[in-house]
Amino acid sequence: MLATKRNDTMITTDAGESRIEDLVAGLPARAWRRLSVGDGAHGPREYDWARIPIRISWRAGRAHWALARRSVSDPNEIAYYVCYGLRRSTLIDLARVAGSRWRIEECFQQAKNEAGLDHYQARTYRAWYAHITLSMLALAWLAAVKAQATKGAADPDGQT
Repeated sequence: MLATKRNDTMITTDAGESRIEDLVAGLPARAWRRLSVGDGAHGPREYDWARIPIRISWRAGRAHWALARRSVSDPNEIAYYVCYGLRRSTLIDLARVAGSRWRIEECFQQAKNEAGLDHYQARTYRAWYAHITLSMLALAWLAAVKAQATKGAADPDGQT
C-alpha cells in the first residue's frame, strides 16, 4: 500500500495509461462503499472507498489496484493509494490496511511526545537507527509500565 498523488499515472488493465484521478472519476456510484476502518478521536472514521484493478501483468495469485478514499462530508476530498497483494483481497481488506496508517502515525506521535523520537541530530544511518530503536524501546517500556499500573489500580489486592 502506497499513498500517491492524484496526478500520478497508472498502467491500466488494457495496457494504456491514465491518471489515477481520471480512473476514479470514471467509477460508477455503485463502485463506492461506505466503510469504517477504525475509531478516531471523535468516533468511527467513515469514508467512501472504491478500488480499480490496474496493470496488465500480475503474478499468479497477486493483483494491483488503485484505491480511493473519499470524504463523506466533502466528496471532492479524495486520497489515492496504489495497492499490491493477494488477488482475493477484498475492498474492506485494502481499506483496513490503508486505515492502519493512522495507528502507526499515532504511535510515532506518542514516541515523539514521550520518548524523544524527534530529538536527534544523527549524521549517519547507524546513529539514526540506534536513536530510533532506543526511542521505540523506551515507548514500549512506558506502555508496559502504564498497563501494569492500570492493572494494579483496578485490582488492589493483586487477585485476578
